[in-house]
Amino acid sequence: MQSFCGEVVLVSPAKEHEQQYYAMLSEWKEADENFIPGTTIKPSEEDYDSLLKILESYKNRETCPPHYVTSDMYFLIDNFKKIVGIASLRHYLNETLSIRGGHIGYWIHPSERRKGYAKIILRLTLEKCRGYAIERVLITCSKSNIASVKTIIANGGVLESEAVDEKCDVFQRYWIEIE
Repeated sequence: MQSFCGEVVLVSPAKEHEQQYYAMLSEWKEADENFIPGTTIKPSEEDYDSLLKILESYKNRETCPPHYVTSDMYFLIDNFKKIVGIASLRHYLNETLSIRGGHIGYWIHPSERRKGYAKIILRLTLEKCRGYAIERVLITCSKSNIASVKTIIANGGVLESEAVDEKCDVFQRYWIEIE
Protein backbone atom coordinates (compact mmCIF):
# COMPACT_ATOMS: atom_id res chain seq x y z
CA MET A 1 0.00 0.00 0.00
CA GLN A 2 1.57 3.30 -1.09
CA SER A 3 1.39 6.38 1.09
CA PHE A 4 2.99 9.78 0.68
CA CYS A 5 6.23 8.53 2.24
CA GLY A 6 6.40 4.95 1.04
CA GLU A 7 4.80 1.65 1.90
CA VAL A 8 2.39 1.11 4.80
CA VAL A 9 0.94 -2.14 6.09
CA LEU A 10 -1.83 -3.08 8.50
CA VAL A 11 -0.62 -5.66 11.02
CA SER A 12 -1.74 -7.29 14.23
CA PRO A 13 0.19 -6.05 17.27
CA ALA A 14 3.17 -8.26 18.06
CA LYS A 15 6.15 -8.21 20.40
CA GLU A 16 8.30 -6.68 17.65
CA HIS A 17 6.20 -3.48 17.78
CA GLU A 18 6.81 -2.81 21.48
CA GLN A 19 9.29 0.07 21.21
CA GLN A 20 7.32 1.81 18.47
CA TYR A 21 4.17 1.37 20.56
CA TYR A 22 5.73 3.09 23.59
CA ALA A 23 7.00 5.91 21.38
CA MET A 24 3.50 6.38 20.01
CA LEU A 25 1.97 6.37 23.51
CA SER A 26 4.44 8.99 24.65
CA GLU A 27 3.33 11.32 21.88
CA TRP A 28 -0.33 10.50 22.54
CA LYS A 29 0.12 11.48 26.20
CA GLU A 30 1.83 14.74 25.18
CA ALA A 31 -1.20 15.47 23.00
CA ASP A 32 -3.43 14.76 26.04
CA GLU A 33 -4.97 11.73 24.36
CA ASN A 34 -4.64 9.49 27.39
CA PHE A 35 -6.11 6.15 26.38
CA ILE A 36 -4.97 3.20 24.35
CA PRO A 37 -7.03 3.32 21.14
CA GLY A 38 -9.17 0.25 20.64
CA THR A 39 -9.34 -0.43 24.38
CA THR A 40 -10.39 1.27 27.58
CA ILE A 41 -6.90 0.84 29.04
CA LYS A 42 -4.96 3.84 30.28
CA PRO A 43 -1.34 3.72 29.04
CA SER A 44 0.01 3.81 32.59
CA GLU A 45 -2.10 0.80 33.64
CA GLU A 46 -0.65 -1.91 31.43
CA ASP A 47 2.66 -2.92 30.02
CA TYR A 48 2.91 -4.02 26.41
CA ASP A 49 2.93 -7.77 27.19
CA SER A 50 -0.25 -7.33 29.22
CA LEU A 51 -1.81 -5.36 26.40
CA LEU A 52 -1.05 -8.17 23.94
CA LYS A 53 -2.74 -10.67 26.29
CA ILE A 54 -5.80 -8.43 26.66
CA LEU A 55 -6.06 -7.95 22.89
CA GLU A 56 -5.81 -11.71 22.41
CA SER A 57 -8.66 -12.21 24.89
CA TYR A 58 -10.86 -9.83 22.87
CA LYS A 59 -10.62 -12.07 19.80
CA ASN A 60 -13.06 -14.79 20.84
CA ARG A 61 -16.29 -14.97 22.80
CA GLU A 62 -14.98 -17.41 25.40
CA THR A 63 -12.33 -14.99 26.66
CA CYS A 64 -13.78 -11.61 25.72
CA PRO A 65 -15.09 -9.67 28.74
CA PRO A 66 -18.90 -9.86 28.85
CA HIS A 67 -19.44 -6.11 28.38
CA TYR A 68 -17.31 -6.04 25.19
CA VAL A 69 -17.74 -7.51 21.74
CA THR A 70 -15.06 -9.59 20.07
CA SER A 71 -12.62 -7.46 18.14
CA ASP A 72 -9.21 -7.16 16.55
CA MET A 73 -6.72 -4.34 16.82
CA TYR A 74 -4.35 -3.43 14.02
CA PHE A 75 -1.33 -1.16 13.70
CA LEU A 76 -0.69 0.82 10.54
CA ILE A 77 3.09 0.64 10.11
CA ASP A 78 5.08 2.83 7.73
CA ASN A 79 8.26 1.93 5.86
CA PHE A 80 10.33 3.23 8.79
CA LYS A 81 8.63 0.64 11.07
CA LYS A 82 6.79 3.43 12.88
CA ILE A 83 3.23 2.95 14.09
CA VAL A 84 1.33 5.74 12.36
CA GLY A 85 -2.16 4.59 13.38
CA ILE A 86 -4.31 2.07 15.17
CA ALA A 87 -7.62 0.54 14.10
CA SER A 88 -10.11 -1.50 16.05
CA LEU A 89 -12.49 -3.83 14.19
CA ARG A 90 -15.48 -5.01 16.20
CA HIS A 91 -16.82 -8.28 14.81
CA TYR A 92 -20.46 -7.47 15.60
CA LEU A 93 -22.46 -4.71 17.27
CA ASN A 94 -24.08 -4.74 20.68
CA GLU A 95 -26.80 -2.27 21.64
CA THR A 96 -24.35 0.47 22.59
CA LEU A 97 -22.12 0.10 19.53
CA SER A 98 -25.13 0.03 17.21
CA ILE A 99 -25.88 3.57 18.35
CA ARG A 100 -22.42 5.07 18.84
CA GLY A 101 -19.11 3.36 18.20
CA GLY A 102 -19.89 1.11 15.27
CA HIS A 103 -17.72 -1.64 13.78
CA ILE A 104 -14.52 0.35 13.27
CA GLY A 105 -12.60 2.90 15.27
CA TYR A 106 -9.34 4.36 14.04
CA TRP A 107 -6.75 6.78 15.36
CA ILE A 108 -3.77 8.37 13.70
CA HIS A 109 -0.57 9.23 15.54
CA PRO A 110 -0.76 12.99 16.31
CA SER A 111 2.39 13.83 14.30
CA GLU A 112 1.12 11.83 11.31
CA ARG A 113 -2.28 13.48 10.91
CA ARG A 114 -3.26 15.31 7.72
CA LYS A 115 -1.07 13.03 5.61
CA GLY A 116 -3.70 10.66 4.21
CA TYR A 117 -3.18 7.85 6.71
CA ALA A 118 -6.74 7.93 8.02
CA LYS A 119 -8.15 7.09 4.59
CA ILE A 120 -5.65 4.28 4.22
CA ILE A 121 -6.23 2.74 7.65
CA LEU A 122 -9.99 2.83 7.22
CA ARG A 123 -9.79 1.30 3.74
CA LEU A 124 -7.49 -1.50 4.92
CA THR A 125 -9.67 -2.19 7.96
CA LEU A 126 -12.75 -2.34 5.76
CA GLU A 127 -10.98 -5.05 3.75
CA LYS A 128 -10.59 -7.06 6.99
CA CYS A 129 -14.39 -7.04 7.39
CA ARG A 130 -14.71 -9.62 4.63
CA GLY A 131 -12.97 -12.18 6.84
CA TYR A 132 -15.76 -11.80 9.39
CA ALA A 133 -18.58 -11.79 6.81
CA ILE A 134 -19.45 -8.22 7.75
CA GLU A 135 -21.26 -6.89 4.71
CA ARG A 136 -22.41 -3.56 6.06
CA VAL A 137 -20.19 -1.50 8.38
CA LEU A 138 -21.31 1.18 10.80
CA ILE A 139 -18.86 3.97 11.60
CA THR A 140 -19.67 6.90 13.84
CA CYS A 141 -17.87 10.16 14.50
CA SER A 142 -18.42 13.57 16.01
CA LYS A 143 -19.99 15.91 13.50
CA SER A 144 -17.31 18.46 14.39
CA ASN A 145 -14.53 16.03 13.39
CA ILE A 146 -14.43 17.19 9.79
CA ALA A 147 -11.31 15.13 8.97
CA SER A 148 -13.03 11.92 10.07
CA VAL A 149 -16.24 12.83 8.23
CA LYS A 150 -14.22 13.31 5.03
CA THR A 151 -12.34 10.03 5.63
CA ILE A 152 -15.55 8.06 6.08
CA ILE A 153 -17.20 9.60 3.02
CA ALA A 154 -14.05 9.00 0.92
CA ASN A 155 -14.34 5.31 1.82
CA GLY A 156 -17.97 5.07 0.70
CA GLY A 157 -19.73 6.15 3.89
CA VAL A 158 -23.35 7.18 3.57
CA LEU A 159 -24.81 9.31 6.35
CA GLU A 160 -27.76 7.61 8.01
CA SER A 161 -28.48 9.89 10.96
CA GLU A 162 -27.27 12.35 13.55
CA ALA A 163 -27.84 12.24 17.29
CA VAL A 164 -26.64 13.87 20.49
CA ASP A 165 -24.67 11.91 23.08
CA GLU A 166 -24.60 12.27 26.88
CA LYS A 167 -21.92 14.99 26.58
CA CYS A 168 -24.16 16.99 24.21
CA ASP A 169 -21.82 16.19 21.29
CA VAL A 170 -23.55 15.82 17.94
CA PHE A 171 -22.39 12.61 16.29
CA GLN A 172 -23.08 11.10 12.90
CA ARG A 173 -23.74 7.49 11.91
CA TYR A 174 -22.42 6.30 8.52
CA TRP A 175 -22.84 2.97 6.76
CA ILE A 176 -20.39 1.49 4.28
CA GLU A 177 -21.32 -1.46 2.08
CA ILE A 178 -18.58 -4.07 1.72
CA GLU A 179 -18.35 -5.36 -1.83
